[in-house]
Amino acid sequence: MFYWFLKFIALGPILKLVFRPRADGVEHVPADGPAILASNHLSYADWLFMPLVVPRKVSFVAKAEYFTTPGIKGWLQKTFFSGTGNIPIDRAGADAAAGALLSAKRVLGAGELFGIYPEGTRSHDGRLYRGKTGIARLALETGVPVIPVAVVGTDVVAPPGKKFGRWTRPHVRFGKPLDFSRYAGLENDRFILRSITDEIMYEIMRLSGQEYVDMYATRAKEESKKGDSAKGDEQRKPAA
Repeated sequence: MFYWFLKFIALGPILKLVFRPRADGVEHVPADGPAILASNHLSYADWLFMPLVVPRKVSFVAKAEYFTTPGIKGWLQKTFFSGTGNIPIDRAGADAAAGALLSAKRVLGAGELFGIYPEGTRSHDGRLYRGKTGIARLALETGVPVIPVAVVGTDVVAPPGKKFGRWTRPHVRFGKPLDFSRYAGLENDRFILRSITDEIMYEIMRLSGQEYVDMYATRAKEESKKGDSAKGDEQRKPAA
């Protein structure tokens, strides 16, 4: 109930009035039944604008800590994250990835929409990075369609490393559903998982217009930090 209160009364109308987000291809999102919405990830604002233009509820996974912090702050945090469609990672899994998979399967098993960022983290430079194969495993184990999504402009509204940026109209594009039923039963074949993931990322790239980098975003961030650190050390060196 709180989700719909935020979406249609408290938060959603304000976001629509201020930012006037645009959306294309919403008709590709099924009116009922489970589906995976696989999106690029430019900003923390992505999970606000993408569900905003979809008539149905979209659930994402979030760290369990957001739901277990004690005290009033913890209650407010839990209420907000639950109300905005986030669900805790199921720690019954052996690790965070397995826990996220369990939580996602529960959402899809209930016939709902599940949102996921295949890159695993936000892009630090606006480029699209290699997708992790968890999304392919999820698609094969549940048998549900994957809808590629591109969110454009949110890195202007809320740039990486900053809480606020400048005004622009975010644009959300939905592609046609991708059916991977031809690979049923091959969820343990790593080559199949990589092939499916790359196909999804290609569609996201096509929708977003981003430059694609065949490297995981986490590694790219680490290399970028090392490069910045090396430049800083070089600049601090005394002149000969």
